[in-house]
Amino acid sequence: MIDLLSTWLDIPVYALNAGLSAIILGIVSGVLGSFIVLRKMSLMGDALSHAVLPGVAISYILGINILVGASLFGLLAAILIQFITNRSTIKSDTSIGIILSSFFALGIVLITFAKSGLDLTHILFGNILAVPQAELTQSFIIMLVVIAVVSLFYKELLISSFDPVVSKANGLNTNFYHYLLMLLLSVVTVSSLSQVGIVLVIAMLVIPAATSYLWTNKLLHMIVLASVYGALSGVIGVILSFEFNLPTSATIVLVGVTGFAISFILSPKNNFFKKGLKAK
Repeated sequence: MIDLLSTWLDIPVYALNAGLSAIILGIVSGVLGSFIVLRKMSLMGDALSHAVLPGVAISYILGINILVGASLFGLLAAILIQFITNRSTIKSDTSIGIILSSFFALGIVLITFAKSGLDLTHILFGNILAVPQAELTQSFIIMLVVIAVVSLFYKELLISSFDPVVSKANGLNTNFYHYLLMLLLSVVTVSSLSQVGIVLVIAMLVIPAATSYLWTNKLLHMIVLASVYGALSGVIGVILSFEFNLPTSATIVLVGVTGFAISFILSPKNNFFKKGLKAK
């Protein structure tokens, strides 16, 4: 299918794979990132993107699918962060910093211990131009699963995101939906490793969602805008990287940041020109 499409569009297979990967990543990042931004959990997303590293290393050592080990470690990190925050006077940002650095250091040690072909640089920064067909298919399936889960629990996620206190008062299990998001975030992070790597995956999760947040007050609109913008910035980033021989993953992020900067200045929520006129 990819080969036929590549021939029809007269585009190299690796370039087409990169473009499709960017679209898939942009869509799934927009969906999940909207909840991450609304819940003010961007730092948590950063922590989980680093915390999955030990799971990646252990999965590689044991010869199992990295989604299994990495997802378990991502969920474990979320549980430990919540446990430390709830059972001590330490604030959540400090707990996140402790778990992030600890799990990341453990992952580096495990990768070194393995003495295998597992490339730390590839995990940290990814290589969207070398995404194999199998991983592209896997990412597509994960995207469908994320969309299905969010659609199924949309109402509950909406309520718990905007007013967790009322959610608890009404008997909604907010912890379940919190850890459900953390699990989905871990899975998406792992599926994105080969594309943008651990270092840049958090940017893909936060930037499109933050940009769309500046333009709308409705969650559904925010999710759709974030997904479209994530996919669009991904495609533009891939094209620019080919045209000017730039690192693809970093270019995608910079395209996204550019759109955020424009939105920050012109959006209805943050319009500097209107504010300037009112001040005069």
